[in-house]
Amino acid sequence: MIDLAQLGAAVERGDRDSARSLTQAAIDAGQAPQEILDAMVGAMGVVGRRFQAHEVFVPEMLIAARAMKESIALLEPLLVQAGIRPVARAIIGTVEGDLHDIGKNLVAMMWRSANIEVIDLGANVSPQRFLDAARQHEPHLVGLSALLTTTMPAIRRTVETLRQAGVAAPRIVIGGAPVTLQYAREIGADGYAPDAASAVDLARQLLGLQGSPS
Repeated sequence: MIDLAQLGAAVERGDRDSARSLTQAAIDAGQAPQEILDAMVGAMGVVGRRFQAHEVFVPEMLIAARAMKESIALLEPLLVQAGIRPVARAIIGTVEGDLHDIGKNLVAMMWRSANIEVIDLGANVSPQRFLDAARQHEPHLVGLSALLTTTMPAIRRTVETLRQAGVAAPRIVIGGAPVTLQYAREIGADGYAPDAASAVDLARQLLGLQGSPS
């Protein structure tokens, strides 16, 4: 049997080669797919907490998330076969008029690392595209990102469009340099995340998931 703590450590340090080989070894040894997944999710939880404590920074988060992504690709067929599904579904995008996507991409990666299925709509996404995606995918969570102050009204319009259309009441989270918790409350969003690690904690809170990955 493979020591899954070693797999978690490889994900934490962003060692893609070791993470892949340990994942494959665990699969070959017949270890439970859920246990393998839990080791990686827990590792990303550690990375997120270290980011919040300013012990690691965006590049370290990115390489850890990429290491997990490559390992998940090996594990995914077994997860499907075992009927293990993501804990929730989310759509995410940068709002209309804004082409910046680094923060949005990082949140998407961190949500995926927390076992949330993510449909990434990209950048410059109109309120109607968000609405169409919400109707198609029926997400539990919607993430709206903006970097430019001039595109803040597009966040408001998107929230209003989703609320007024009466789609399946997804939780709406906003983030980006110009927005604040006060603005989130003002426009009727369900929450505000100042960074990608906080976005994971907020998602788990809004979705009613117990605790944080350990």
